[in-house]
Amino acid sequence: MTRFCSIFNQLLQLFPRTEFQTAVIDTRAERHARGFTCWDQFVAMLFAQLGRAHSLREICGGLASCEGKLAHLGAAAPPRSTLAYANAHRPWALYQTVFYQVLARCREVAGAKPFRFKNKLLSLDATVIDLCAEMFPWAVFRRAKGAVKLHFTLDHDGYLPTFLVITDGKHHEGPMAREQTWRPGTILVFDKGYTDFAWFAELTTAGVFFVTRLKRKADYTVVERRTPPQDRGIVCDQIIRFRGPLTQKKYPGRLRRVVYRTPEGERLEFLTNHLTLGASTVARIYKDRWQIELFFKALKQNLRVKTFVGTSANALHIQIWTALIALLVQVPPTEGALRLVAVEPGRPAPHEPLGVSRPLGLARRPVHESAPARCPCPRRARVQLIRTASEQVSFAQTSTTHRFSRETRRAQR
Repeated sequence: MTRFCSIFNQLLQLFPRTEFQTAVIDTRAERHARGFTCWDQFVAMLFAQLGRAHSLREICGGLASCEGKLAHLGAAAPPRSTLAYANAHRPWALYQTVFYQVLARCREVAGAKPFRFKNKLLSLDATVIDLCAEMFPWAVFRRAKGAVKLHFTLDHDGYLPTFLVITDGKHHEGPMAREQTWRPGTILVFDKGYTDFAWFAELTTAGVFFVTRLKRKADYTVVERRTPPQDRGIVCDQIIRFRGPLTQKKYPGRLRRVVYRTPEGERLEFLTNHLTLGASTVARIYKDRWQIELFFKALKQNLRVKTFVGTSANALHIQIWTALIALLVQVPPTEGALRLVAVEPGRPAPHEPLGVSRPLGLARRPVHESAPARCPCPRRARVQLIRTASEQVSFAQTSTTHRFSRETRRAQR
């Protein structure tokens, strides 16, 4: 007998129920719960991210339309009011714990950074998510605008996030960076927004290196000039000291200034406290910082973090942490995500892992079939599961809000 397994079921297998239940007990998320479990809430919110639902009606209606196929997921379609109440009152710390559980498994298969040195390489940055000030009065950013800010630390070993804090839009990046501690020898990469010479002195004292951009109006004196490498785009390599009385008081030591000219002719000035790395390596390190910008782009363009299904701070946190969980399980395996393999009884496991390009198919069907499954609903959305570079298997995903019986549809005709 052939067993059927939907894509959504395969994704949920990446979250062991024992670990999930342990997180529920530790965070006391099901305290005073009646019927609607945390697993049902997690399935619904993950469905919202992977199915790209815009509202509670789409989430609950989409799950209700496939209610007969939710048994293998161990979940049930919730009412809108029940899901809204759970998002507003159940602690978001549960989803944060699940995120770090999945992240720990991702690190086991993460690739190495594209550099030969053995130092840990981390990028620091933050991104702003705009909100409506009337709908989110607790997240006031400007006079007529609300926002929350996501503070990230990205590990270049697999390009996986290692630290995340969600604050209001007025919170600056500098204080959040000071709250973190790093091992000696770590190399941090950040932009000009993190410029704080007192913090630079603390990093140097702790044995932590940094690479950042030098401001145009910086006042410094050249202490030593080094010969730049040829045909690498390096214009100059200098050891400098700052001359300003306040800056010199905050950072009295020496720093290194590297000037790089891009193939397009743009001139970039880098500042670092690492005095032994090659000048071209310093430029490449800052160039690799762009990976955190690509991470923000993937988060905002592919997942639901711009429109929210709840207006409370707790509901917003739950949706953002669920989006990050969905992002981890969707990253291609070559970039360090979990390897998702669909195995059918009696058939050998495929040599290539399955990576989800567009998520979620609740229609049950064998993985090896190439014809799309027929859906009885009038409105359908298409999703794809990429198995190899040349072969694609299509699945059907229902997105209607209600399921009608045959008699009802005949009466409507």
